[in-house]
Amino acid sequence: MKIKGKIWIIVAFLIVLAMSLSLFTVEQTEQAIVIQLGKPFGGVNEPGLHMKIPFIQEVVSFEKRILVYDASPTEILTRDKKNLVVDNYTKWKITDPLRFYTTVKNERGAQARLDDIVYAQLRVELGQHNLSSIVSKTRSEIMETVTRKSAERGKDYGIEVVDVRIKRADLPEQNEKHVFDRMRAERERQAKQYRSEGEEESKKITAKADMERTVILAKAYKESEVLKGEGDAEAVKIYAKAYQEDIKFYEFIRSLEAYKKSLKEDTMLIFTPDVKFFKYIR
Repeated sequence: MKIKGKIWIIVAFLIVLAMSLSLFTVEQTEQAIVIQLGKPFGGVNEPGLHMKIPFIQEVVSFEKRILVYDASPTEILTRDKKNLVVDNYTKWKITDPLRFYTTVKNERGAQARLDDIVYAQLRVELGQHNLSSIVSKTRSEIMETVTRKSAERGKDYGIEVVDVRIKRADLPEQNEKHVFDRMRAERERQAKQYRSEGEEESKKITAKADMERTVILAKAYKESEVLKGEGDAEAVKIYAKAYQEDIKFYEFIRSLEAYKKSLKEDTMLIFTPDVKFFKYIR
């Protein structure tokens, strides 16, 4: 009985070992292929528990989710002969594990392939546009075209290119100073133009204000002269009326006004008795 028990234990162990070597699991986020004697045998896309032949077949798993490849910045020449340092990234996923394995083997090989494909498309598309257009206007359209063409090329490797985007597009360091100096010169030119236009407008406003001031002063002077003339005429009438009513009183008042205007403080008078001007002083 002891020998039979040991045999059954050994048999059970071998069965468990065979089952463990024959079964493999594919996760929800994975896809796999079976390699038989070093050659691809078939693909497994459905998640769950699957079987293989021990020691003859092996399983290679790949990511099923979208992957991101961040490429190194590279220089690209635009249509207006400007060097542009482009830093881009690519979203991609494995759609055909068998083809993927036979062409690029793994994710590192796929990234190298994507680097060539995306860079080639970027170089072609950016080379058809000017720098200003790339920076401000047509970047989204360019990236849509690059994504579409890269996806077509990626099918040959079992890869689907989901999206290609530019994170940053800068000028090379040797060109930055030149561009900065040109921008500063342009800003200085605009500043001079604005100052010149401001000075011209200031002169126009000043000239208009001076003209209005002259017109206002002339009108005021005219009105003052009219009022002064009217006042003098009214005064003459009043004096004439007063003179007609009392000639001696009128002479007396007028003489006092003349004394007030002619004689200052501490004035010494020397006159003869026959001077009529000072008759009221006597």
